[in-house]
Amino acid sequence: MAIQPEDPIAATRRWLERAVIGLNLCPFAKAVYVKQQVRLVLCAVTTPEALLEELAYELVLLDRADPEQTDTTVLVHPHVLGDFLDYNDFLDQADAAVDALGLEGEIQIASFHPDYQFAGTPYDDPGNCSNRSPYPTLHLLREASVERAVAAYPDPDAIVERNLDTLEKLGSDGYRRLLEP
Repeated sequence: MAIQPEDPIAATRRWLERAVIGLNLCPFAKAVYVKQQVRLVLCAVTTPEALLEELAYELVLLDRADPEQTDTTVLVHPHVLGDFLDYNDFLDQADAAVDALGLEGEIQIASFHPDYQFAGTPYDDPGNCSNRSPYPTLHLLREASVERAVAAYPDPDAIVERNLDTLEKLGSDGYRRLLEP
């Protein structure tokens, strides 16, 4: 019997629940997730050009959606930009799409990738796990929602340091095990 590849949305949901919310890497994620205001989208495209078109569609859709229904969109694209350097280069095009659609100041894009690596860090640095997802992912966020969440949080500047401490204790291997089915 052949082993079937895992459903990218199921893997992304597990990552959101166990890492992003479970480890409290984003203290703002739980509220919108439990209210079912997170739109999870599987993008089956295979080229960066097609991904850019899908991204533009999702940006407009999010902008027009009622925030009480859809506050944020997680666009999972498992078949394109698997190479982190290609993905990282694509982020400039993604930001340009936000600008071209007149959404600068309205929507921002957070980036996540299985091989995410911050500049100047070794690949296996646990801090890279803060932006590691099961599949290449673009997270579309309403800036107004981010601003409200940050304003209500007691010490937003401490989030990064707390995340680094959490991930250092867990380690890269622990992080990988956390995301296993």
